[in-house]
Amino acid sequence: MQEASEAQELPPIPSKRYFTIGEVGELCAVKPHVLRYWEQEFPQLKPVKRRGNRRYYQRDDVLLIRQIKSLLYNQGFTIGGARQRLNGQTVEEKVCSAVEKTELKQMIRELESAIALL
Repeated sequence: MQEASEAQELPPIPSKRYFTIGEVGELCAVKPHVLRYWEQEFPQLKPVKRRGNRRYYQRDDVLLIRQIKSLLYNQGFTIGGARQRLNGQTVEEKVCSAVEKTELKQMIRELESAIALL
């Protein structure tokens, strides 16, 4: 529930191709030095670097940064745990996900039958 309120507090991402580190910091409510640190810790985060080694982030990068922020600040993951989550789920999570999917399918069937009765 806290995640939903956090997502609503962040401004919408404008429809432009590239964002500076300052713009991304404002869009994600994260300071630029944190973004530079996350670049070292998360291999998925690779902004384009142009003249003078300036960073230019794309929309996917902004979405990834918001996801990283949520994992670290809202869900309580460590840097290593967030990195693992982004790289792929662990075996235990995959099994759990399969069980949850089965349960969700069952609940959907039950809801559909209840709607049919109404």
